[in-house]
Amino acid sequence: MLNNAPLSPAEIRRYARHLILPEIGSSGQKKLKQASVLLVGAGGLGAPAALYLAAAGVGRLGIVDFDVVDESNLHRQVLYGQSDVGKPKLQAAIRRLRDLNPFVEVVGYEEPLTSANALRILAEYDVILDGADNFPTRYLVNDACVLLGKPDVHGSVFRFEGQVTVFDARVGPCYRCLYPQPPSPGLVPGCAEAGVLGVLPGVIGALQATEAIKLIAGIGEPLIGRLLRYDALAMRVREVKLHKDPRCAICGEQPTIRELVDMDGAAFCGPPARPAASVPEISVRELKQRMDAGLEKDNVILLDVREPYEWQIVHLAGARLIPKNEVPYHLHELSQANEILVYCRSGVRSAEVVRFLIQDVGLRNVKNVKGGILAWAREVDPRTPVY
Repeated sequence: MLNNAPLSPAEIRRYARHLILPEIGSSGQKKLKQASVLLVGAGGLGAPAALYLAAAGVGRLGIVDFDVVDESNLHRQVLYGQSDVGKPKLQAAIRRLRDLNPFVEVVGYEEPLTSANALRILAEYDVILDGADNFPTRYLVNDACVLLGKPDVHGSVFRFEGQVTVFDARVGPCYRCLYPQPPSPGLVPGCAEAGVLGVLPGVIGALQATEAIKLIAGIGEPLIGRLLRYDALAMRVREVKLHKDPRCAICGEQPTIRELVDMDGAAFCGPPARPAASVPEISVRELKQRMDAGLEKDNVILLDVREPYEWQIVHLAGARLIPKNEVPYHLHELSQANEILVYCRSGVRSAEVVRFLIQDVGLRNVKNVKGGILAWAREVDPRTPVY
């Protein structure tokens, strides 16, 4: 517990609308003042959650984040502004939260959360709010919370849908009870490729903050054993009952996980460390030289395997669009007589298509454009829109 001092006149003025709620009152507000919450991630979910937890008067907020503010963050990460682009998120977040509520202590951890530091960092906080955007961190947070006996306020978003729950292995299921194993790499779209409605993380992040406040104040019915699913397009909310799995590897009757381990984050979110090591490649600079010389005379097909909405944002001159999932239905358009150069946004999806065309279809003269559109913008034409 933190500050045991009574609420000051300034704090009473600030939290007046809380104090007149019978469920919170002075005692509940003091609990908030004495409590601590750790936010894992200060992105789409962590940003709105941090704002509301600070505004609510949680005594100490910890933030784990080592990313920098990118312009593409600003449509949903309302903690930051244009002047923060290119700067560490942690610094911008601390500055904004301290300005929002000077009575709140904000502690930053500008480092990746790993098996080496997770127990040490999480042990200092009462409630953990998981705003991670990748599976390895979610499993790490869950496992650390189980081992430490901490509640894990979980949230996630995907395109137009979000979900929120509270995992607390002491009284209910944990994340591994729901998802015993992470999905295989490649089954889930990359973090920057799926897209998300800008307001959606605000809704889910605010719900996470709500659950954290309820846990601290000891009010209401927490989402323990219940998963709230929100569909923004249909504007529907439904509840799914969750149950503790007696066979769970970490919180079950015979746990097999007794210490933290790190998963390979690159395999689940963003390009792997060597996305096209097993397929032939061509660099964007080489591609530019060949395009200038004329691809047609060499009987080259420049194949774009992104989605139509990505094509509308930007595409390379002379390219042919066949989305990745539709390639098997267009094989008649590709032949051994052609050299096929395949690109996507970052080189990950295109590498998979190249591998498919070589190993499963039997085409020989196929190459992956290393780094895709992002590399083209970085190395060839900086005017190219990136997303």
